[in-house]
Order: sequence, then structure tokens, then C-alpha cells
Amino acid sequence: KDVVVEPRLLPLTGETLSLKSANTANDARLDVSARSVWSPGDKTFLDFRVFNSLAPTNSSLPVSQALLKHEKEKKRVYNERVLEVEKSTFSPIVCSTTGILGMEAQKFYRQLSVLLANRSG
Repeated sequence: KDVVVEPRLLPLTGETLSLKSANTANDARLDVSARSVWSPGDKTFLDFRVFNSLAPTNSSLPVSQALLKHEKEKKRVYNERVLEVEKSTFSPIVCSTTGILGMEAQKFYRQLSVLLANRSG
């Protein structure tokens, strides 16, 4: 319900975010927002990342650790702002180029399949 592609985040109006890596730009966007993903009526923001596990920046890590690293990076940049300013939830959707999903992506796709199954009856 209420799916928006590349939604703009609300501008900061004096809020101070605790992490220096947080995105504080007034024109900040995420990839998708949708209502009622995790609970009825609540808004969820999603940001997607596909990474190459064989790239030099990732090849020294097991794929599970690389997935976690990318999820944490997305959360450092967006989670606090989404929680505090948007009063919404944030889910980083991370997967490798070989199709391995991060834990947050697994949870999201599992929930999406439940929502779709309930919708179609």
C-alpha cells in the first residue's frame, strides 16, 4: 500500500543526529517507501544495495560478513534519521551479485510473501 519510489526524506529542522555518517542533506532520498509492511499503517523506508563479493573491498570477508557490513553501513547513514525525523522504520535490503540475501532482506521478503498471501487469499 502507498508505495513511493525514491521518496524524499523530510528536511531536518534543528534535529541533531548522533552519527557523523548520517545523511543530513535536505534533498536526501531512499529507494522506496511503503505503508503497512511491518505493522498496519506504519511507514517503512527501504534502501537497496547489490554488491560484488569478489570485489577487492569485499573479497577478504566471508559473504555473510560482507552482507552484514553493507547492512550496517546503510543503517549508519539512514536509520536514525528515519526513526527520529520520519517516525518510521528503515530496512536495508542488501544482496550479493550471486543472489545471497542479507538478514534484513530475508526478513523483508518473508514478510512481503506473507502480506501477498494474505491479500490474495
